[in-house]
Amino acid sequence: MLDFNTKGKVFITCKDRSVSYLEQEIRELGFFPVEISRTGIEILASLEECMDLNLHLRTASHVLYEIKSFYLRSAEDIYRRFKAIPWEEYLDVDGYFSVNSVAENESITTPLIVNVKVKDAIVDRFRELKGRRPDSGSDFSGLVIQVYWKETQAIVYLNTSGETLAKHGYRKIPGKAPMMEALAAATIYASEWNTRVPFINPMCGSGTLAIEAALMASKRYPGLYRDHYSFQHILGYNEETFQAKKRKLENKIIDNPGVKIIASDISLQAITFARENASFAGVEDLIDFQTGDFAETEIPEKPRGVILFNPEYGERLGDLTELEETYKRMGDFMKQKCAGYRGYIFTGNLDLAKKVGLKASRRIEFWNGTIDCRLLKYDMYAGKGSE
Repeated sequence: MLDFNTKGKVFITCKDRSVSYLEQEIRELGFFPVEISRTGIEILASLEECMDLNLHLRTASHVLYEIKSFYLRSAEDIYRRFKAIPWEEYLDVDGYFSVNSVAENESITTPLIVNVKVKDAIVDRFRELKGRRPDSGSDFSGLVIQVYWKETQAIVYLNTSGETLAKHGYRKIPGKAPMMEALAAATIYASEWNTRVPFINPMCGSGTLAIEAALMASKRYPGLYRDHYSFQHILGYNEETFQAKKRKLENKIIDNPGVKIIASDISLQAITFARENASFAGVEDLIDFQTGDFAETEIPEKPRGVILFNPEYGERLGDLTELEETYKRMGDFMKQKCAGYRGYIFTGNLDLAKKVGLKASRRIEFWNGTIDCRLLKYDMYAGKGSE
C-alpha cells in the first residue's frame, strides 16, 4: 500500500504547444517544475497532491506518478521485468486495471504488444501470490498503468487521472466541431485576459470559450464536474480526503465576479446549446448570450478587454468562398467597433487569415487535434483602429 503523502516524480502531460500555459497553472498552485518538455512538466509531488492537480488543472491531459524506471532492452524482457514489480502494493486483487503504453524500441511493432505482456505479468504475479487475479480491460475505469519506453529506458507510472483531463465535464451538448476545453483554456491564457475586463466571444458555437472564461473569473475548477479519477483505485486512497478537497473547490467559488462576458452566435440552436452547457457548469448567469450576426455583438466601451473569435476555417466546416468574406468582415468589425480592445482570431487556415486585413502583432502556435493552428493577436489602438 502506498503512502499518499510520500513525494515522488510526477509528470503532467499536455498537448504540444500548450506547455507554457500548463507551467503557469502549476506555478500558481505552488509547484515548481523540475524539467519541462514539449508535452509535459515534471515536478515533485505526493499522490495526495496529485489529487489537487487533477482537480484544478485546466490545460493538462494526465497526471502521472512514477513508481519505477529501469533498463529494458527488448520485448523479450518485458514480462520478467514487470512481473518483478510489487503490484500488490498498488492494486487490490479484486480490483480492475488497464495498461497504456508509448513505446519506441526496434523490437516493438505495436504498443499493444507491450500492453499485453505487461498485463500478463501483473495477473500472473497475483495468481502466484493470491491464488486469483484482478480483472483487466482497455477502458480507464479502474487503476491505469502507464508505460513509457524509449530505446532502452522504461518508466512506469500510475496514471492518477484515468480519462483525459482535457475534457472538463460540463459540456453535455458539444455542437459542431467543438474546441476541446483544455485548448479553449490555453487560448484564453494566451490572450492574457485578466478576468477583470470584458471578454467577448462572437461566433461562440456551443459556448466553450465563454464558459471557460466564466469558470476562470468565478474560480470554478474542472474538478467540480467530475467524480471519478484513477487515483481512487490506488491502494491507500482515502475517500474522505477526496471529498474534503472537493468541498474546498466549492468554497473557492466567487458567485458574482462582476466581469462582463458576452457570447453571440447567429444560430439560435448554437446559443441554446451554449446556454445548456453554461447552465450545467453553473455559469449561465455570468454570460450575456446574444443571438445575431457577430457584427451586432455588444462591445462595452469601458473597460476595454479581449475579443476572441474561433471561426470556421475550412478544414472541417464552412465554404471557403463564404469564409473569405466572413474573415474580411471580422477585420472590419474589430477595426470599426473594437478600438482599445485586444482582438484574437483562432484559425487553422492562414490563407483565410490574410483576408482579415489587419496586421497581427503575434502569431501564437497551437494544435487543434492534428490541425496546425494560430491564435492571431490584433492590437486595436483607440483612435487608430489598428496598429
